[in-house]
Formats: sequence, structure tokens, C-alpha cells
Amino acid sequence: MGRILSIDYGRKRVGIAVTDPSQIIANRLTTVATHTIWDFLKEYFEKEQVEAVVVGYPKQMNNQASEAVRYINPFLKKFQQIYPEMKLEILDERFTSKIAFQTMIDGGLKKKKRQDKAMVDAVSATIILQSYLEQRRNLMK
Repeated sequence: MGRILSIDYGRKRVGIAVTDPSQIIANRLTTVATHTIWDFLKEYFEKEQVEAVVVGYPKQMNNQASEAVRYINPFLKKFQQIYPEMKLEILDERFTSKIAFQTMIDGGLKKKKRQDKAMVDAVSATIILQSYLEQRRNLMK
């Protein structure tokens, strides 16, 4: 069984989280500059067995895609071209940044650390992945 990797794709940074090999727990992995994502993925896929990739897809309250998808859609298209055999899932990521920020507060992180946008992006990717795992578990019930 391979890992599941999640991506919180942004114009400047990409938050990345990954499951354990048993796909039970979502863990924050890292944040990379957006322009380096392809190098990161190539290197990571060479080192680790990844079964699926989950990408956060932001929607507005009316369920329409947000303006950020104009950056995400080209990424998704290129990903499918480069990795056609990889299972690619998209997940509504509405509110993940706010939830990530609140999670950091609840976890006792100091204000300076909470202002670290790279940390927020990585925590958001973890929340996206955890949501995906929970949805998948609920479907199996």
C-alpha cells in the first residue's frame, strides 16, 4: 500500500502533507516554492511509493469555483500529463486556511509562528488530507 500525498497549491507556495504507508494518519510534510513543485514531486515519487494525490480545490460559498482555480487548473492538467498513471483526486478545500490557523492557535503556537504562511499552507494540506481520509472511511462504512 502506498502513501497518499496532499497538495495545498498556491501562487507562491505549495503545502504538502502525506499519510503513513498504511494510510491511517495525515502528517504535515513540508512547504515548497510553487516554481519548485515539479522537482519536489519527481524526487519524492522516486523515493516513496505514492498511491494517490489529493489536491485542494477552493470553492466559494455558492459552490462555484473560486478565482484561485485559474492557478490550480493548469497544475492539475500538467500533473495528469506527467503522471497519467497516478490517481488524482480533488477535494473542496473551503475554509482550510482558517481551520489551519485555528488549529495552530488551539495547539498553542505563538503568534510569530502562526504568521508563518508556509506553516499555514502545510497545515492546510494536512487538513485536506485528513478530510479526504475521513470521507473515504465514511464511504467504506
